[in-house]
Amino acid sequence: MYENDSAAEMYDLLYQDRKDYPAEAERVARLVRERNPGARSLLDVACGTGIHLRAFAELFERVEGVDLSRPMLDVAAGRLRTAGPKGVPLHLGDMRELRIEGRFDAVVCMFSSIGYLRSTDDLDRAVGAMSRRLEPGGVLVIEPWYFPETFLEGHVSGHALTRDGRTITRVSHSTREGDATRMELHYVLADAGGVLHRSEIDRLTLFTREQYEAAYRRAELKPEYLETSGAGPGFFVGTGA
Repeated sequence: MYENDSAAEMYDLLYQDRKDYPAEAERVARLVRERNPGARSLLDVACGTGIHLRAFAELFERVEGVDLSRPMLDVAAGRLRTAGPKGVPLHLGDMRELRIEGRFDAVVCMFSSIGYLRSTDDLDRAVGAMSRRLEPGGVLVIEPWYFPETFLEGHVSGHALTRDGRTITRVSHSTREGDATRMELHYVLADAGGVLHRSEIDRLTLFTREQYEAAYRRAELKPEYLETSGAGPGFFVGTGA
């Protein structure tokens, strides 16, 4: 998904209008520092267009990001160029491997990106790779996708934004296919040049709470599941030895 710059730009503009990224980053920073008060560094896995990462850069001395999508990272690079004296390092990579240098006091994976993994083996690999990037006493925070029992069959979502002579809309419809969500999304962009439509099908695995917790334990992390108010999926938090 987000295989081109126009798709990444539409995603970026819509979600900036829809989510309070600084507030979410502050909440995650609190979760980290409640368990590691001296935390100074953070790695954002599946950082996307860098909106959370830009907020994390205000809360930690050293931050870096990694994502599987080059167009998303291109948008993030523009956003983060002036964040800190040397900017923010960005890496193209798979969360199941994380072939990057260095360790961090916190590793986070936000916005249910973990749900794009296909199997419990992938989940184990990703959680293990993230845990290996932790400093001793470091904290891993993952925002999961929904659990099988909390998924809403037939859920419909929509959002529209008009700015600078452009209108962007996004609608989605979600159904269940086995142990996964099939989410059909349609984007429409209208401006002086005309109308652009694109669609995609996203599939996110409905891992169980027990599968997330087992992945943490296999990575030698003690898992905590913290619920969030409203319709949010909560957070899994684990601290290394």
